Amino acid sequence: MNLEATHTFRAVSYPLRLHAGLNALSQLETEVKRQNAQRAFVVCGRTVATKTNLLDRIRDQLGPRFAGLFDAMDKDSTWPAVEQGTAAARDADADLLIAVGGGSVIVGTRVIAVLLGEQGDPLKLMTQYPEGKPAYSPRLMAPKPPIINVVTTPTTAMNRAGSGLKNDDLDHRMEYYDPKTRPVALFWDAEALLSAPPELIRSTATTTFSGALRALGSREMNPLVEGDRQQAFRLLYRSLPKIMAEPGNAALRIDLCTAAFLENRAADDDQGRRRARDATASSAYALATALHIRYDHVWQGESTSSVMPVVTRLTPPDDVDVAARIAEALGVWREGMSSREAAEATADRLESIYRGIGMPTRVHELDIPQADLPVLAQDTLKNFNANPGLRSDDYQERMLTLLQAAW
Repeated sequence: MNLEATHTFRAVSYPLRLHAGLNALSQLETEVKRQNAQRAFVVCGRTVATKTNLLDRIRDQLGPRFAGLFDAMDKDSTWPAVEQGTAAARDADADLLIAVGGGSVIVGTRVIAVLLGEQGDPLKLMTQYPEGKPAYSPRLMAPKPPIINVVTTPTTAMNRAGSGLKNDDLDHRMEYYDPKTRPVALFWDAEALLSAPPELIRSTATTTFSGALRALGSREMNPLVEGDRQQAFRLLYRSLPKIMAEPGNAALRIDLCTAAFLENRAADDDQGRRRARDATASSAYALATALHIRYDHVWQGESTSSVMPVVTRLTPPDDVDVAARIAEALGVWREGMSSREAAEATADRLESIYRGIGMPTRVHELDIPQADLPVLAQDTLKNFNANPGLRSDDYQERMLTLLQAAW
């Protein structure tokens, strides 16, 4: 039997319906009816509420099924906003939630669904970080109202199950995980996607591009994962340089949404195997998250591009084959390179790509105080996606070293 390790795997699929293109929102009423919902409650931010016609279109679609609106979801989905949104949805007797916006709105809506379903203390429902022990996410077993996401940016948050809220009263984000908060339907409506400014699309796509590049270096990708990751990266590599030059290109934005969706599907299709954590990807994610959570004026894409080249340069993969796959994707691999040489070439190419689209490549370009670097390093300690409880004694020190190098 000629069977490689890559061909022993487990894949998980989650049911949803996806509508994309011109007037995709015309199918919204159908999707709400499919859930037997009578009280559809909309969650969005102020920009969608005041500077687009999306709410009018949704009200027209839903008619008497439109139960109400919370239009104050903010950047990074803060706890006060989610608390207010939950109260408003509960007062409206919502039986279905419609998130209209980008990642922050979608993430915040997921937690509203959690809080509508669960009866416990929100601080105990979230991921826990016990001292000296691995972090863990409590099982959230209560039924949740179905969610429909009307996406305005190409965010990987669109169909995930984990959520993180900013809470200034805690030393880490409020993180929740519940597969029942995955959407039952996704809308990539052309007009909705064009409502987002190109700078925001650029920022969101930069984050997805950076993660997709690192994912190409994963060891032992099964055939489903390899196909999705290769196509996701092709779409991003082709589209990212065009964002600012073609602000009215809806097809370009749908391609970027497709790439984000494929990245998520690849993660779902790579279940059941223990995988080594990519030091570069996890470190860059932890640092970028700390930056954009702490500073309101810093977006996620800008925080990612400001640390990714230096982190790539300073944390080369142990396996030269991994480094080669990543470098090859960017066209900078040369036969005989060492892992460190490949990482150097990759970092140089990343800097060129980021600068070419007007993104920062150093932390000082984000207009933050250098004196804050130790605090930012501390902020990386409790981030489940990057560092799921394996908090080594020197972790904070290593993060500070990377931040100082990226300054």
